[in-house]
Amino acid sequence: MKFNAELDSIKTYEAGKPIELVVREFGIAPEDVVKLASNENPIGTSPAAKQVIIDHADKAHLYPDDSMFELKALLSERFDVPEESIIIGAGSDQVLEFISRAKLNATSTVLMSQVTFAMYEIYARQVGAEILRTPSYEHRVAEFLPMMAEHAPDVVYVCTPNNPTGDAIKHDDVIQIIEAADPETLVVIDGAYMEYAAAKDPEYQLEPKDLLSYPNVIYLGTFSKAYGLGGMRVGYGIANPEIIRALYKMRPPFNISSLSLAAAIAASQDTAFVSESIALHQKQIGRYEAFAKEQDLRYIESYTNFITYLFDAPHDATQIADTLLHQGVIVRNLASYGLNAIRITIGTAEQNDRLFSVLTEVLQ
Repeated sequence: MKFNAELDSIKTYEAGKPIELVVREFGIAPEDVVKLASNENPIGTSPAAKQVIIDHADKAHLYPDDSMFELKALLSERFDVPEESIIIGAGSDQVLEFISRAKLNATSTVLMSQVTFAMYEIYARQVGAEILRTPSYEHRVAEFLPMMAEHAPDVVYVCTPNNPTGDAIKHDDVIQIIEAADPETLVVIDGAYMEYAAAKDPEYQLEPKDLLSYPNVIYLGTFSKAYGLGGMRVGYGIANPEIIRALYKMRPPFNISSLSLAAAIAASQDTAFVSESIALHQKQIGRYEAFAKEQDLRYIESYTNFITYLFDAPHDATQIADTLLHQGVIVRNLASYGLNAIRITIGTAEQNDRLFSVLTEVLQ
């Protein structure tokens, strides 16, 4: 059977290994598996969101409110932006898909960092667009600007903080990229981890309302990280209404579930849970930095809820990740991104204790 030729150049996205797979493959008890691969919230889900999921379970046969009025109203208040500037997606990934389908085609070009979120390329290639990448794995303004001037790409992706590396660029540098863009270039600011960057250093914080004055910019956010709803799949885009109206033409009806919608509404109001998540992260990430220094490892300074360890020979990231996996510790191997590195979600104190113990043995 023949499929679209564009599929030939697309690599299937590989998500982090689930606990269930490790249990099946290696015979490890579920309670002995530590998953630090997918940047999920280590303390789980907001109690308020859990309760509302239970309360709404008997409504699972009903379609959700497709206007998503209540969630949009809460986001509008939180970010001080008009409701007509908001679109809700099944994770921010779905908004990325809307962007590619609405803006790109086989004659388009897309610019992104050398190492960044894989779905940017996957969605772009699905419609035949050409991919341009900066030379470095980190976001560097000095690399973006000349490439933007030369190619006038149709879409520029700025992932800050960046997944999977953890680096970020300052607010003023992001603005410099935006202001250098051609008016017909859509600049996508992916702020999935922005809550962590803002807590670490306000110079890296981006507020969606500050970007609305630019007619060619969209900001993306998610409830999957700091809000602890990775399994419910709720994200959003914020842009001027013209962009949002175009993306709405790509949106299928009822694109998030009734339970996901209810959970996101509850989670968005549980600010105490978000504060607790950020506080745990800020405390525990210092342990990872100290561990790297003790083991003489290089790492990328992180503005996210994970950290990336970079290895030099004779250490091999694939071998390290596989050895950890066989002992029930799941991390993300970044070899497929061209890096001899592993990405580790910052877990609870107990999870981190386990990681440090096993990784010390592996490195020795």
